[in-house]
Amino acid sequence: MELVRSAIPSYREYPFHLGAIRSLKRLEFHPKVTYIVGENGMGKSTLMEAIAVAWGFNPEGGTKNFSFSTRATHSRLHEYVRLVRGMRKPRDGFFFRAESYYNVASHIEDLDNEFSFGPPIRNSYGGKSLHEQSHGESFFAAFVHRFGGHGLYVLDEPEAALSPLRQMAMLARIHELVQAGSQFIISTHSPIVMAYPDAIIYNLTPDGIETKTLMETDHFIIMKQFMNNPRKMLDELFGDQDD
Repeated sequence: MELVRSAIPSYREYPFHLGAIRSLKRLEFHPKVTYIVGENGMGKSTLMEAIAVAWGFNPEGGTKNFSFSTRATHSRLHEYVRLVRGMRKPRDGFFFRAESYYNVASHIEDLDNEFSFGPPIRNSYGGKSLHEQSHGESFFAAFVHRFGGHGLYVLDEPEAALSPLRQMAMLARIHELVQAGSQFIISTHSPIVMAYPDAIIYNLTPDGIETKTLMETDHFIIMKQFMNNPRKMLDELFGDQDD
């Protein structure tokens, strides 16, 4: 993707004032898995949203066929993004956005309640209402049943409702879909989810975007420190209260 910098009206306005966006020129996606990581407020979801909308996905998530709008809160960044398409055209695609997945599930329910000659849409998600499952189960239903391969899948914090075990199962599912010709762009805080070996990790910072390995990310380092010595970490966190 390229940012059409010459068309941006001002770098003082949101979201162009964000360090990662202000310094962005071109971002090369890995043909298999690309990760967008970083601390809160760095612009990960804003960037993911712009990529998805520029490709033609609904800002709140779903497939290209979803056109509902609960509340228009997406930024204008997609208007200044140019996507460079490869030789292979995806046959499937999905924009998975954890914060608005409930709205996607509700839209599916509404469509299934309308008269149609075709099968219910929920059949593509395992045949069970997404609202009649736990949050994590409904998330996983999309990964397992709706994602069919040969697709472009843009996932914004997909681990939000998944247990560590389910996150590992999601990695296995990503591998299946990659082997079936799929490409993933994933924003995540989870060291488990970002552990796919054949991938590139972009870390967003106030000063720009840098490339890191899994073990160089703050997410991995902090989690490793905590798991290696949780008592010491807790003592440091609670030390001021004792004083």
